[in-house]
Amino acid sequence: MSNINFSGLKGQALATKISDIPSMKEFKSVIPDHCFNPQTIISLGYLLQSIIIQAVVIAIGLAIPFTQKMIPIWILYAFLSGTTAMGFWVIAHECGHGAFSKNRVLETITGYFLHSLLLVPYFSWQRSHAVHHRFTNHITNGETHVPIVIDGNGISEKVGGEKEIAFSSALGKTKYGILQLVLHLIFGWPAYLLTGSTGGLKYGTSNHFWPRKPFSKKLWPAVWAKKVWISDIGVAIVIIGLIMLIIKHGIFPIIGMYVGPLLVVNCWLVLYTWLHHTDSDVPHLSNAEFSFMRGAFLSIDRPYGKLINFLHHHIGSSHVVHHVCPSIPHYYAREATLVIKKEFNKAYLFNPDPIHKALWNIACNCIAVKSDIQKGKYIWQSSYKKGSKNTYQKNQKELLQETPFL
Repeated sequence: MSNINFSGLKGQALATKISDIPSMKEFKSVIPDHCFNPQTIISLGYLLQSIIIQAVVIAIGLAIPFTQKMIPIWILYAFLSGTTAMGFWVIAHECGHGAFSKNRVLETITGYFLHSLLLVPYFSWQRSHAVHHRFTNHITNGETHVPIVIDGNGISEKVGGEKEIAFSSALGKTKYGILQLVLHLIFGWPAYLLTGSTGGLKYGTSNHFWPRKPFSKKLWPAVWAKKVWISDIGVAIVIIGLIMLIIKHGIFPIIGMYVGPLLVVNCWLVLYTWLHHTDSDVPHLSNAEFSFMRGAFLSIDRPYGKLINFLHHHIGSSHVVHHVCPSIPHYYAREATLVIKKEFNKAYLFNPDPIHKALWNIACNCIAVKSDIQKGKYIWQSSYKKGSKNTYQKNQKELLQETPFL
């Protein structure tokens, strides 16, 4: 077995006690009151910021010739434009949480328009994402990035961890890590929208565009099924517009100006979700051990740097606050993060590892979870061919024996 060290969390999430987790009342008592009140003008200002940045980037794209020789430049452009366009995704995401404005009509129109432009079904995602927030890191009710289980009961857990451990061992750490990066970053988002990939067994095979059979209807009760169809209208209009542009200008300009950047936006989205809810030190919880606040405080803040935080409205560096109270807008979430870091330092998780290192860690080492270390907590396991002892698992067991959950 390879010698796998703890992540930058250094075992903090595994050592956190229930008594370290604040109640919602305690959380709200230390956060300044103004943080809970989104300001329409400020929110529109950040939207304008993203519009101006994207307009400049689009102008750059229009100046690049659509020739075969320029394909490498167009690939670079896709990374640039997709990275800046992610700012729109974050703002639409805040609209879905009620963090953009108290004017719900303006907020809904803004979120619906922005997400439709990115081929995201607005209301469908709003519903599934709310479930994700309600059951963050719940081993059975979690809605996204729910791990497979070793020696699970086969009833409500996603079993099959033994086979995945064996597969990773046979493939080797490097090849397995690369495979996971490709599967998650390239195929992860469409797989999630179309099949509910990485969701818990409770929700079955869901589809964000079709709330009826043969797909599960568990995510779309009552009025939400109608909202799924409304979401489809926005996405369909954008697709029709793209087809009309292809007919007029050809397919290559649309691939260069829209499709390539959109793929990068999707990569950023999966990267954020994956990194902020998965870490080799962060457990998943059974129903008996789970609470909303405990799940929310298993979210992880990470260092993206000033430029990415600026472009993406600090979504990655204030994710814990966002999960505790998603109606706090990003421009106040930064302030609230400083507060909870001070007041609840044992519960607040910040992993200082560089993003590329953290991403490689979870791609290689977060393979399957097992509940044999302590009942009710599902801990990440990994296994590779080198050696005869999994040092990572051994270190986890020793840590939990020294600092048990209370």
